[in-house]
Amino acid sequence: MTNENKYLHMKKIILTALLIVFTTSQMFAHYLWIETNKTGMVGVEQDVKIYYGEYTYGEIEKVNGEAFPKVKNFTLWIIDEKGNRTTMETTAFEDYYLAKFKPAKNGTFTIALNNNEIDVLDYTKYNFGIFKTHYHATAKIQVGQTDSETLAVNEIGITIKDVSKNKDQIKLQVLFKNKLLPENEVHIYVSDLWSKTLKTDEKGFILFKLPWDTKYIIEATIKEEVPGTYKGEAYQFIWHCGTYCIL
Repeated sequence: MTNENKYLHMKKIILTALLIVFTTSQMFAHYLWIETNKTGMVGVEQDVKIYYGEYTYGEIEKVNGEAFPKVKNFTLWIIDEKGNRTTMETTAFEDYYLAKFKPAKNGTFTIALNNNEIDVLDYTKYNFGIFKTHYHATAKIQVGQTDSETLAVNEIGITIKDVSKNKDQIKLQVLFKNKLLPENEVHIYVSDLWSKTLKTDEKGFILFKLPWDTKYIIEATIKEEVPGTYKGEAYQFIWHCGTYCIL
């Protein structure tokens, strides 16, 4: 093999490796999230939208595309301050699912999405293993002036709870199986590839400000090192992903 051929061969290997790394990171980074106005009014209907993709990269999956159908078996609830839970019906559009909510009273409402019905994935060729995915997403709708915390309703996975006390600073708590999750990374995403990584304190809290008037998506993940089977397919662990969107 000539030096030139060796160079071209090596270049091909490097480009292939980079493509695999890029593709793998893109697959791992996908998440479900909820978008809705953070404030509502009694008797006024508002939209609740479900997206799948990567917001910071501007990658929004199509409902009838290759990726979204694999995570479409989600359940969506509206939950009042007392924990009363009502299932929300959704309608598919081009790149999101749409639900409607018309508040009948004042209060803090938690929108919660849960999806534990996702087929087992084999990523051993990416050195990630064989795993089952569990997605959870939340959003907050405040109706009236009395502001309170969102509720945590994911007993078997990860969730992000909004416990903010003032509008100038966001305070969130990350829970896993309803127990605080300390020293866990949390990613904050804004459009145009901007992101920031924080770590929860000993009680699972993070604090941050919103420097821009834009959309923020907060994501927390954890690997639960417990093997099992789902639909006859064995997996080595469960990859939990929780998101919280602030508009």
